[in-house]
Amino acid sequence: MRKITLSPQLTPWLFVWIWSTGFLAAKYGLPYAEPFTLLMYRFIFTLAVLFVIIKLKDSSWPHSRKAFLHLMVSGLLIHGVYLGGVFQAIKWGMPAGLSAMVIGLQPLSMAIIAGIILKERVSIKQWIGLIIALLGLYLVLFERFDFTDEFAFSGFSFWAVIAVIASLFGISIGAVYQKRFCSDMDLISGTWIQYFSALLFSILMIACFETGEVNWTKPFIFTLAWQVLGLSVGAILLLMSMIKQGASAKVGSYFYLVAPLVAIQAWYLFGEIIGLISIVGVVLISFGVAITSSKNKDSELVH
Repeated sequence: MRKITLSPQLTPWLFVWIWSTGFLAAKYGLPYAEPFTLLMYRFIFTLAVLFVIIKLKDSSWPHSRKAFLHLMVSGLLIHGVYLGGVFQAIKWGMPAGLSAMVIGLQPLSMAIIAGIILKERVSIKQWIGLIIALLGLYLVLFERFDFTDEFAFSGFSFWAVIAVIASLFGISIGAVYQKRFCSDMDLISGTWIQYFSALLFSILMIACFETGEVNWTKPFIFTLAWQVLGLSVGAILLLMSMIKQGASAKVGSYFYLVAPLVAIQAWYLFGEIIGLISIVGVVLISFGVAITSSKNKDSELVH
């Protein structure tokens, strides 16, 4: 039987589309479970599936406690803080499209954080890209600001903005940390450890702030299955495929399309309306990230 493989041209596009569905899957699942409760079940099932893959592929585990701890820290930031922040912001009413626009600044914030932490040079082009993207984000938030209520936005609270900004810093610092301390990790077993760290973080958040209750309806089971198989596992396998094909660098150049892609899908699926000012903001965000991505092409992210 002939083996079916994806072309190097198609794989990055598929990866970016799957990435974009993470924001929509969160909105589908959150009516049936609280944010960290949903994430807890997602991580549990993901760990089970990845463990089977690890056994089948005979993946190697970290050889030192130090490497294991580095993976735990990066997992806490990349999967725990990042996903938790996005899910909480959407739970607090932030539109999925808007949350994607904020997270779309990740390549820029990662470049700046890498310049501070890793002493990497931040080019003038990257600074220009950051300024353009921040202007775009300002326009998007400005259109949503409720001038009749201090520190409030139309349809969601100020705390939703704080949550998604924390998410942005989590993924940015986590990606830089992973680049610095986890660059030689086995992709599958390393990701398993990272998800395990995020699971512990989710359990802690549930114990402190949530009830842990779930309404096990068919829509919830469907969205949970997609988050596990499509996002947490499928994205990993696609990334492995891109590494084999030498196409992983292309993901960064496509990453600036995620925010408008989510916005279009959220408009179609949930009726999220984007005004003219927000459209201009999305264009500026995408343009600013595109400028930076021309140099900083590896997003190093997995949903």
